[in-house]
Amino acid sequence: MRTVLLVRHTQVARAWQGRCYGQSDMGLSREGAVHMRALAPELAAWNPEIILHSGLRRARILAEAVATLVGVPARADPQWQERDFGSWEGRSWDAIYRATGNAMDGMIDAPGHFRPGGGETTMELARRALTGFDTLPAGRVLVITHGGPIAAILGMRQGLAAREWPGLVPQLGGIVEIDRSPAAN
Repeated sequence: MRTVLLVRHTQVARAWQGRCYGQSDMGLSREGAVHMRALAPELAAWNPEIILHSGLRRARILAEAVATLVGVPARADPQWQERDFGSWEGRSWDAIYRATGNAMDGMIDAPGHFRPGGGETTMELARRALTGFDTLPAGRVLVITHGGPIAAILGMRQGLAAREWPGLVPQLGGIVEIDRSPAAN
């Protein structure tokens, strides 16, 4: 069986909440750290054989906690990073909206062309995430990642339009299990 758990990181540092943080690197809030410590044993009980993370601190912290519990090394893979939001990174979503109006709708209305803040298009994010997913090794793989890559993988695999992907973003600390065995494809 080729089973994968895709897990979204827990809550980010308070100073970053309400901001566009994409590929920016920050730690967890106190609540996020408490959630991470509770989630790590649950993920370790799943007995992952391979543990990957995006390389960003908010994902790496959980991956390393699980790795310590199961005795399997955690490896960084940048294909699992969140979307690159370019110049929007670090700005509040309210400030971005005030400056650009409805332009951010381009992420779902023009997924192949719109580059938020000059960063990555929705389809570039999806291709990167799907490449990461499709090249995962066999076995029980745990990937600690971000909402964008998880939603893009689920949306692409289900044949949904990008407009429907925001509804596929799991909650912070949310877990999505995917069976990649040949019968499931």
